[in-house]
Amino acid sequence: MQDHVYKTTEIVGTSGKSIEDAVQKAVGRAAKTVRNMRWVEIKEVRGHIEGSAVTQWQVIMKISFTLDD
Repeated sequence: MQDHVYKTTEIVGTSGKSIEDAVQKAVGRAAKTVRNMRWVEIKEVRGHIEGSAVTQWQVIMKISFTLDD
């Protein structure tokens, strides 16, 4: 692993399917505009309840990426 300088940004992913799906959707969308992504840190997970079931997952995460030279 090389030495790098990283910058982080916070993003929120949502999914009605699963926590992992919320993370994958958010990282996939971020990849369209953020270059050199290297790490994801899950900060918080929330679930929206309707009746007696979780119907929506929300994952707050930090994405770290290396700065261009």
